[in-house]
Amino acid sequence: MGVAAVMAAALVQPATAGPALGRHAPAAAKQAVGHYAALGDSYSSGLGIPTETNVNCGRSDHNYPTIVATAVRADEVTDVTCAGADTRHMSGWQDSAPPQLDALRTDTALVTLGIGGNDLDLPGVITRCVLLGYVNPQGAPCKSSYTLLGTDEIRSRINATAPKIAAALQEIHARSPQAKVMLVGYPVIFPDDGSACRETIPLAVGDFAWLRDKTKQFNAMLAQQAAVYGATYIDTYGPSVGHDACKPAGVRWIEPADTESAAGFHPNEAGHRSTADAVLAAVSR
Repeated sequence: MGVAAVMAAALVQPATAGPALGRHAPAAAKQAVGHYAALGDSYSSGLGIPTETNVNCGRSDHNYPTIVATAVRADEVTDVTCAGADTRHMSGWQDSAPPQLDALRTDTALVTLGIGGNDLDLPGVITRCVLLGYVNPQGAPCKSSYTLLGTDEIRSRINATAPKIAAALQEIHARSPQAKVMLVGYPVIFPDDGSACRETIPLAVGDFAWLRDKTKQFNAMLAQQAAVYGATYIDTYGPSVGHDACKPAGVRWIEPADTESAAGFHPNEAGHRSTADAVLAAVSR
């Protein structure tokens, strides 16, 4: 499969041990929790990380919900994270997968939610950027194409996604009023310093920094919604700086293409361990 096709497919459908583990083992929670519900898309399901436990959703038994559940000694776990999910699938079916909010109960004690990337159509954005990178490799053609008429289209998509995140958080609180709710952000994908690695990822040189900025804007929106709607925002971007998809195997936490470690442009096991660390630190506070 070509690079563009891999990128287009990565967030949308499942793919098929990994690199070095995270910097340290996640700390255990101070006390056991009852029911834990994990909601989200492929960045939460562990797409492509061995071993897959749900083919339709690309769900791995080494994703961060599994790590968190073990560390908090959850009495019961309902992991409904699913590749390709967007905010519509919180309350609506995703093919054969029931609405994710149905995993919630009145006695749910902990909820993690990682959603929104597919609302922005990140696979389509990256695919367009790759194609335009072949046309103008030294410029920023993707940025230009998304701001062609003087409107930042990606910023508009982020703004349009905000109320959908808000609605999901409000419904979580309504269904599980006693739960600690964690809204999980997205990790670094491209180098935080804006540098390019065209030999690994064929984007135009100027589009690396632009895509980095869009990721930060997206995470800022998520953090704002968490603050307004009573959730704890989990920053996965900061801890993952220096582990972007341009780094070599064993250093990177995001794979630049489908590998044995994870699906292309998705966190590998080390990335999920880092996310679990951040979730567990918040649970213990």
